[in-house]
Amino acid sequence: MNLSNGFRNVALLNPRNTAIEWQESKLLYGEMETQVARMAMGLLSRHNLKPGAKIAIVMENCPEFLIILMAVWRAGLVAVPINVKLHPKELTWIFQNAGIELILASQQIANNLDCRHPVISLGSRDYRCLISEEGITLTNNSPNDPAWIFYTSGTTGKPKGAILTHKNLLAMCLAYYADVERISPTDLRLHAAPMSHGSGLYALPFLLKGANNLISPFGFDPDFIFSTISQRKNVAFFAAPTMIKELLRHSSAGEDVSGLKTLCYGGAPMYYSDCKQAIEIFGASMYQLYGQGESPMTISNVTKEMHQFRHNDDYEKVLNSVGVARTGSEIAIFAPDKISLLNTGEIGEIATRSECVMDGYLNNPSSTKKTIVNGWLFTGDMGTMSETGLLTLKDRSKDMIISGGMNIYPREIENLLLTLVSVDEVAVIGAPNAKWGEEVIAFVVGNCSAEVMDQLCLKNLARFKRPKRYFFVEKLPKNNYGKIIKTKLRILLENGDTN
Repeated sequence: MNLSNGFRNVALLNPRNTAIEWQESKLLYGEMETQVARMAMGLLSRHNLKPGAKIAIVMENCPEFLIILMAVWRAGLVAVPINVKLHPKELTWIFQNAGIELILASQQIANNLDCRHPVISLGSRDYRCLISEEGITLTNNSPNDPAWIFYTSGTTGKPKGAILTHKNLLAMCLAYYADVERISPTDLRLHAAPMSHGSGLYALPFLLKGANNLISPFGFDPDFIFSTISQRKNVAFFAAPTMIKELLRHSSAGEDVSGLKTLCYGGAPMYYSDCKQAIEIFGASMYQLYGQGESPMTISNVTKEMHQFRHNDDYEKVLNSVGVARTGSEIAIFAPDKISLLNTGEIGEIATRSECVMDGYLNNPSSTKKTIVNGWLFTGDMGTMSETGLLTLKDRSKDMIISGGMNIYPREIENLLLTLVSVDEVAVIGAPNAKWGEEVIAFVVGNCSAEVMDQLCLKNLARFKRPKRYFFVEKLPKNNYGKIIKTKLRILLENGDTN
């Protein structure tokens, strides 16, 4: 079983459907299949690659990304898409860690690489030669063969490469059809987030149904997004919560969004106040996923219908949660021993098991052994499960604050402070305290006073949970996917650089 074979079946059935659209150009499914088949042969014949060889894909969002992805699989090889915003040294580390045998990169990236690996840049003679061979039509693979090595964002330590098999990715696609939406050839996937990660993964359910993939010419561009959803039909796209906040601030927010079918968000917490505003603007299109690269985009969800439970007594709990288990997924809350299951409402580590769970970490058996225990993938996230199966995140286990022997979950405090209109963003961390072990510190973006925030906390939280100090900053440090990097805030605090 090979996902590229599934793509070929769709292309043969719908050769004149648009597969990829960008700026003023488009590529039909029949044309894309021809390029995929030829490139697959070119990779094998011109570069003497053997089945299972790993190919790095390092490029901004572009049509070639999807062509290369399918061609790599058609050739029986393994794709390693990598974030283009990484430093050249970080890229080199991943190349070495993954055992990359060939790099396909955009021209600018290729010019800046300093490595010993062979590199082919888009538009070069070598690239054109790849699609000049006779094509490969079908490839025989085991469903358990690696397809995509997904490198984690690495907010702490070195990133790890999660091995995603063809079976994992097919299970992800099937869960999409079951939980998010039915897809037909009239649907349009808008790519405004990096295709090396979530946006690229969710291109697959669309390619396997003969739908169109529209690539934003400027990445995340609110003008382009609002223009698209006002002029096109059946549009779906993925956005991190920080991206949605920008859309909500845009001058077109509240105008025509009739073409929007699905706004899928995840990858970081979406706070209650932002979620309510987004529902007002984007209506019934809102869909939240909770997942990780290790279980690609597929652990739990707040469905479109759940976003509309406005008259339900538990509506606020639903929007503050990450929903219920996805189709085909199981979720459990474990004690620190990773053996004992906890009861309803007790806080522990979230674990999942399904056909989506990775095969393991590449070249990292010790991390694999710690993360996958008795078939369960341990996420590193702390949470609780309600009697109705509603999963609520508390925090990453490493972000939990212990003060005076009491567990404090920063997200609870952040959620509360963000109800203040004058608070734009907030991140809560723990700082060493000689008496209590740790004390609560809040970094705030906005023009709210510490006194106002303190009074709000005193009215709504136990005294030991309220921040002992507030630091006001122009912006919070984030990685390339919009996640706040709390390790950098801790370093700022340690160095006394909080002005």
